[in-house]
Parts: sequence; C-alpha cells; structure tokens
Amino acid sequence: MKFPFQRDRAAAPAATTAAEFPPISGADIAGLVQGQRVGGDFYGFLRANSCRVVFGLLDVAGSRDENQAIVEAARQTFRELGCKSFADPEVNEADAMMEFCLELNLTVRRAASGVRSCPAFVGCYNEALGTVCYANAGHTPGLLRDPSGVTELPATGLPLGLFSASTYEAPFVVLQPGASMLLVSRGVVEAAYKHEEFGLHRVKEHFQRASRENAREIATVILAGVQEFLRSSPSENDVTALALVRAQPAPAAG
Repeated sequence: MKFPFQRDRAAAPAATTAAEFPPISGADIAGLVQGQRVGGDFYGFLRANSCRVVFGLLDVAGSRDENQAIVEAARQTFRELGCKSFADPEVNEADAMMEFCLELNLTVRRAASGVRSCPAFVGCYNEALGTVCYANAGHTPGLLRDPSGVTELPATGLPLGLFSASTYEAPFVVLQPGASMLLVSRGVVEAAYKHEEFGLHRVKEHFQRASRENAREIATVILAGVQEFLRSSPSENDVTALALVRAQPAPAAG
C-alpha cells in the first residue's frame, strides 16, 4: 500500500535561505506530513552551530486559509532566531530556549493581531552531549524511547499565542546511543474512526515497533498506522510526525 506523504529528510531552510541540510553527527532527523495540509502544522530543523541542531513542531489553530500568514510569520522567526539564539558555543541552552519561545509567542500574537493558540514543541539537540533541551508549549507530549521504554515529555508551559507574558520551562533529556525522540501533531492523536481516537497509546505502540536507526522510517510507521486506523487518508486535520534518532556507536574493530 502506498501512502501520500510529503517527505522532508535532511533538507530544510537554514536561517533565511533554502539549503541542503547538513548531516547530523551521530544522529538522524526526519519529518513527514501525510496528505494535503489543511491546518496550521509546520515543522523545521536547522543548524545553529557546529554541535547544535534546533528543531520544532508547531500547530497554529485554525484552517490553512485563515492562518497562513501566522504560520509564515512563525516559520520566519523560527528560521532566523533559531540560528541566532543557539549559535554561541557558551550560551546557556535553557535560557536561550526560554527566550526563543518568548519571541515565537510574540510573533504569533502580532501576526494574529491578538490571541491565537499555537501549541509547539521546540528542541535543541546537542551533538557533542547527546542531550535535548526542549520546551513543550501546550503541545502533544513528545515521546522518548530508550531501553527502559517510552517516556512522555509533557507540557512545560501554555500554548504560544495566548498571553504576552507567558513563561516556558526548558528541561533537558539525554538521548542514549540508540535512543530516539518522536513528535506528533494533534491531528495524529485525535484522528478518529467511528468515534474512537487513534490516541497517544497507539502512537507509543507503533513507536516501540518502529526502526531503531532510521528517523524517516519511524515517522512513516506512525503515519501509516494512522491511515490504516482511519481506513482512508486524513482529511480534517494535519497529520505530522518528526523523529530524531541518536545512532548506536560503531562496534570496535577486532
């Protein structure tokens, strides 16, 4: 069975110009959107410096027709400030993440000329340390998979676009070698068939069975699972997945 995915892997805008996304040292990242975009989902990933990669999944409330200007404003701020905020090798990543989210919040409010809910999950992957500093602004929980199982990364603040004085906590998680992180849009969790939602529990089940090495394969498994559950392509909401995998170290030469 073939699935109508829009695929973006190792390719994303850097700063303000489109460019081939550089390989991530010891890791793999990918994003997929199933079918046609009808809502306000967008994801991005870009390199901030030689050891940091910034990524995020945002969901501006409303239909694509009414929120396109807000989505584009948020996308531009993500591209421009994502690099600047984390470029300094000595920067405190947690402080930078909180400031970054504040700027994204203000961007959404300005573009909307008022209040517009925008759940968001934004992270900064440190290649040297294997850590992710993240903020979950009212988004579907991120999922971290390692040998101990799948752990939820719940909200650390309210959605972007609601209050001008919102604050966002920015904790850290460690991706052990072989561990992976998965972000899915609300459209994945809330995809419903005969009044039953796909739900986060099914996302976890598919995540556990997915590839341990390839980010695009993880995203593909999740979105294929949604389509199989619905018996058709989603049509009422964006269905998006973004995955990050930290590679296992190469075996020592004998």
